[in-house]
Amino acid sequence: MPGPMSLIIIAIIALLVFGPKKLPEIGKAFGSSLREFKNATKGLVEDDDVKKVEDKKAEIVEVKKEEVK
Repeated sequence: MPGPMSLIIIAIIALLVFGPKKLPEIGKAFGSSLREFKNATKGLVEDDDVKKVEDKKAEIVEVKKEEVK
């Protein structure tokens, strides 16, 4: 993980390259992109969890059917 000095240097370079007016817009765009990515991956994880639960239920039903026989 970069140290605080590295982050300060990166921030200064970004300020010089993009300027003080453009930097907040870039930060906002980056934040919204990150939020969208997080929500999309959250949906994938939830889909996997639902599939695991359904598979487990099907497995339990099969075991119960075998016990009845």
